[in-house]
Amino acid sequence: MKVILLQDVKKLGVKDDIVEVSDGYGRNFLLPKKLALPATAENLNMAKDKAKVNARRKAQEADEAKLLAAQLEKLSVKIPVKVGEGGKLFGSVGGNDVAKVLKSAHDIDIDKRKISFEEEVTKPGSYVAIAKLYPGISSKLNVEIVAE
Repeated sequence: MKVILLQDVKKLGVKDDIVEVSDGYGRNFLLPKKLALPATAENLNMAKDKAKVNARRKAQEADEAKLLAAQLEKLSVKIPVKVGEGGKLFGSVGGNDVAKVLKSAHDIDIDKRKISFEEEVTKPGSYVAIAKLYPGISSKLNVEIVAE
């Protein structure tokens, strides 16, 4: 029996996969629990249309991420921090600080967890941050840490 999965099923497949299962497993487990639909001609056409829409959406998201990556490459962000004697920073500078400055100064919204530094920020100076925008698409961003 062929079925179209409506949810991820462990050891069987992921959502929208078309899989072959035994008749009993499909009729007695997958269909009653609404984990799958029978693979009729109508349901197969619906699944193919949904796959096309998902592919188009993913391509659009990837294009937007590429545009944002090109925009970030050109930007330079200045982050003022308190500095103690000997040029050491009070506290730390991380992705959260970079995300706040990008949002306030350039109106670019990036999740703080997707921004990381190539090297540890320990004193004022120029650093490179990496923003992971989409799977396989990342951008380098120049960050300047300045003393307040």
